Amino acid sequence: MSSVCLSNERTSEVLPSVAVVGATGAVGEMMRQVLEERAFPFGAIKFLASERSVGKPLTFKGREYLVEAIRPEAFAGVDLAFFSTPASISREFAPIAARAGAVAVDKSSVWRMDPEVPLVVPEVNVDALRHRPKGIVATPNCSTTQMVVALKPLHDLAKIRRIVVSTYQASSGNGAKALRELDAQVTALGRGEPVPAHGVHAARLAGNVLPHDWKIGPDGYSEEESKMIAETQKIFGDPTLRVSATTVRVPVRVGHSESVNLEFERPITVEQARAALGKAPGVVVLDDAANRRFPLPLEAAGRDEVFVGRLRGDPTVPHGLNLWVVADNLRKGAATNAVQIAEVLLQRGWLQKS
Repeated sequence: MSSVCLSNERTSEVLPSVAVVGATGAVGEMMRQVLEERAFPFGAIKFLASERSVGKPLTFKGREYLVEAIRPEAFAGVDLAFFSTPASISREFAPIAARAGAVAVDKSSVWRMDPEVPLVVPEVNVDALRHRPKGIVATPNCSTTQMVVALKPLHDLAKIRRIVVSTYQASSGNGAKALRELDAQVTALGRGEPVPAHGVHAARLAGNVLPHDWKIGPDGYSEEESKMIAETQKIFGDPTLRVSATTVRVPVRVGHSESVNLEFERPITVEQARAALGKAPGVVVLDDAANRRFPLPLEAAGRDEVFVGRLRGDPTVPHGLNLWVVADNLRKGAATNAVQIAEVLLQRGWLQKS
């Protein structure tokens, strides 16, 4: 069967009809997992993917569903559509879903900088969800998402003037094929066999780091770096915020790490920063130098929180701070953020197109 209606004893409201678009990809798989884990309420649900996946059975909440094709007719009656698809698919079908009456929550890059599309991380700028002229909500790049969650309480405390960020990004950020490529390379190295040639990453990733795993623009910045700069400014609502980014791919399966250097307008101490982060939603402070306990991608994998540690002052500027930020790029960096957006829309009665 393609969809099923469920009752919900907690509420008498009409529950939304949901479509997961790109349901068989790496983020689509995680989307299904997060929706189930968080018991997202729905009245009906369907899973859409490319033609090669049509008819494939998927199990969700103990029931079997057959994957349907991504086509305009599939969005009839859908209230909420999660898009975990390439930019070309989102560009074509997110407006179709919106015209059919759905709110489209899109993970691709295509809508993020559209002035009529809110770019949302619920812990940071939830009120942006109120205004959706195109019926589309964009979610940021995974590296941007975790960083702004960590920076929001500090920005509120002392106002950030400048951000310098260097990332250590997992292979899975480049998709399921990239992860399989890394796994094959690591296996070959372990067996003392020739390492398979790369085809997804820019170069061999096993035993290596790649500062060029994204297209490099004419200004010398990679697409990923440019995304982090522009998206951070849009989310904080400040085009004058200075952001400098260097993004690097590392041989880690899941979990992006970031070294972040901050300069503030007002004085801020490490103790004040730690206290603010400790009270912030979605943040876990792990900063135990005595026991050498700091955020690690291995330990962040499978978690929805953003982990922050290595808090220390930067004496080279009047009001400076350094920190280390780690999160699961497939969960908070992608699927979980999208589901959290949908939860807010439903809980606040904002699901209707505005």
